[in-house]
Amino acid sequence: MNKKTKIFVISDHPLSPSGVGNQTRNFIESLIKTGEYSFVCFGGAIKHADYQPQKISPYEDDWIIYPVDGYGTQETVRSILRTEKPDLLWFMTDPRFFAWLWEMEDEIRPLMPMVYYHVWDNYPYPDFNKVWYDSCDHVACISKVTHDIVKTVSPDIGSTYLPHAVDSEIFSPLSDDEIQELKQKSGFEDNKFTIFWNNRNARRKQSGSLIYWYNKFLDKVGRDKARLILHTDPKDPNGPDLVAQINNLGLVNGEVQFSKDKVGHQQLAAMYNMADVTVNISDAEGFGLATLESLSCGTPIIVNMTGGLQEQVTDGEQWFGVGLQPSSKAVIGSQEIPYIYEDRINEDDFVDALEKLFNMTSEERKNLGHLGREHVLKNYNYKHFQHQWKILIDEVHQKFGSWENRTGYKTWELLEV
Repeated sequence: MNKKTKIFVISDHPLSPSGVGNQTRNFIESLIKTGEYSFVCFGGAIKHADYQPQKISPYEDDWIIYPVDGYGTQETVRSILRTEKPDLLWFMTDPRFFAWLWEMEDEIRPLMPMVYYHVWDNYPYPDFNKVWYDSCDHVACISKVTHDIVKTVSPDIGSTYLPHAVDSEIFSPLSDDEIQELKQKSGFEDNKFTIFWNNRNARRKQSGSLIYWYNKFLDKVGRDKARLILHTDPKDPNGPDLVAQINNLGLVNGEVQFSKDKVGHQQLAAMYNMADVTVNISDAEGFGLATLESLSCGTPIIVNMTGGLQEQVTDGEQWFGVGLQPSSKAVIGSQEIPYIYEDRINEDDFVDALEKLFNMTSEERKNLGHLGREHVLKNYNYKHFQHQWKILIDEVHQKFGSWENRTGYKTWELLEV
């Protein structure tokens, strides 16, 4: 039996509900099922009650999660290198979270290739990222925007466009009868226009602006004509107090409803199906998995034309909802990160987009959603990307090797002069 390639993954916890967590799980499970790979990974970015390593059923020794605070530390990485001896390091999310990891390049890369799955950046080109890109053997890019940035900033580093994908068999349209039955069980027996928002309640996601602008929309169409369902934690410390906001705006008659509990994919697919439109107005978004899941269920979307969202809402010829062009840019940053540009839409454009979808017939919205699902099946098919992940991992491992077979990385030597 051939030795399995062991991959060390640093990312959001693969069993967490975040977009990065979901894709990490999809990536791991799809490769494990080939019988050619095993995984050790850090369960990062969530709180833990138990820090003992977890063997994930039914994969057992082929998938072990080590719970860590944040995304780990240099010492926890060194421990994995010593005890597990992985063949490749695959890490995901914003590179700015990994300053300590880049500092270990001279410890890691002589042993194995580093592959960074780059989930977010925005124009203008962040040239300060070059040192991070150049510290990798390969960069996989979540969007066409990100791929363009990496090729421009670090043209000598191998890079691949590899967007998120969804399981279109789980996230699929339901029949009218099935949707009606779901609405009755949920207490939505009326025909109110239903807007769905599935995101973390964090500043850049613009949850507060969404509620404020939705209130303006109700002023125009009638306060009993629509409902907004927010699948989020209204008390998330990273975002505004959404309960206080809806009370302040007088939205106390069911105009805004919260879905706070973590739900499985089947339940989430049901929520997309019950909605007339799913919205994402984040100031910055690497990809935006929720709107892709919505399209896969046949529900049209309204998005800010930033990051990966802009390639979801249109294929360049057809539209699968409304894409809102940013009206301004905001610049944020820190001493370590000199600038990050965020794209911001305005209130009037968003309210107009909601009105446009509201004034469509249900058949017109269904046709938009049907086109969106075809777009997903063609360009973001989960089974297609299972194959693409395998190709990339195999090519990197065969090209660069690991441990005693490591090639393509030049170590520094001290020379006497």
